[in-house]
Amino acid sequence: MPDQADALPHPLRAPPRIDVNAVSQPLQDLFAGWDVALAKPFIGMTADGAIKPGLFPLCKTGASVQPVADAVAAFVASLDAAQRKEVAFPVDSEIWRTWSNIHRNLMRHGLCLVELNEPQRELAYGILRATVGSYAYETARNAMRLNQTLAEMTGLPLEFGEYFYWLSLFGEPSANKPWGFQLDGHHCNINCLVIGDQIVLSPILLGSEPILAEAGKYAGLTVLREEEARGWNFMQALDPAQRAKAIVGTQLPFDGYASGFQDNVTMPYAGVPSTAMTPAQRAQLSDLLTLYTDRLRPAHAKIRRDEVMVHFDRTYFGWIGEFNDTAPFYYRVHSPVIYIEFYHQPGVALPDIGYNRRHAHALVRTPNGNDYGRELLRQYRTNSAG
Repeated sequence: MPDQADALPHPLRAPPRIDVNAVSQPLQDLFAGWDVALAKPFIGMTADGAIKPGLFPLCKTGASVQPVADAVAAFVASLDAAQRKEVAFPVDSEIWRTWSNIHRNLMRHGLCLVELNEPQRELAYGILRATVGSYAYETARNAMRLNQTLAEMTGLPLEFGEYFYWLSLFGEPSANKPWGFQLDGHHCNINCLVIGDQIVLSPILLGSEPILAEAGKYAGLTVLREEEARGWNFMQALDPAQRAKAIVGTQLPFDGYASGFQDNVTMPYAGVPSTAMTPAQRAQLSDLLTLYTDRLRPAHAKIRRDEVMVHFDRTYFGWIGEFNDTAPFYYRVHSPVIYIEFYHQPGVALPDIGYNRRHAHALVRTPNGNDYGRELLRQYRTNSAG
């Protein structure tokens, strides 16, 4: 029987939908839990089960979104009629919520990059390039490239690959009506909603296994080193009493608490608050936050950072795991308007050698109802109905 490399179709096609009844019982249980989560109306991530109102006003920012709109228009112009139908969804579709980090094709939707021609793929990347900051763009593209490294390492080119990512468009670019896009695949999940000149970029998860390509097509490529280093350095900057306060657990979670299908998770504030930090520590925490707010394009990144800094005195830093030079770890930064998780995981696609720094994720959500821009959408609908 030929192996996957021998059976590789030309041209390569998107992986088919999996049969949930044919996978292991743990996966069946996981997927069943996802169905339960999706059946519940979207509320949003909260600290205590109740949404705090008034945090995300619908307003004009003065920052142009035209480059994003132009990039979407150029991509759509390159598609044929069938592709345009396949990529398009209503802006209020619940399809937004069906993203997942797993590599399997369970709920994928839109157009798979592998089935586009090279010019179309470049136009798809152009949407991403117009929306996010340069560092975030390189991180996202490198996460895709390292998914190719994973294909090489596992010998499973029908399951992992640089182009196994699905792009979906919601609504159409407009000066006043809401619209957006989603990029969904293994270790690269990006949700972007635009209303007027406001942009909401969350949830967004970037990761890789491995985080360093030691050989192959992309040898030497690495991701998330800055996220890893800045979190570790901040923990190091705390004094022993602060560090003890920051530790919110010792057992690393297998996945992030707010990963896919956890839109309504309740996550109490925990750890050391910024108000208990020295000026130098507060500046260092501010820099850590900026690394994540800079995931947006520059003008909107400043707007997002300003929004986050309004709530800086209600910001907490938490840590799970040991603290030394080699141990894997988890950290979070949490305020009323931003939730960040960085965490190492055990091997999943690669041999399971326990938790290690070879596999990492970095996740950002917008608490209190504005993931997917839902709070801005709510206000838009209310204003339109009035």
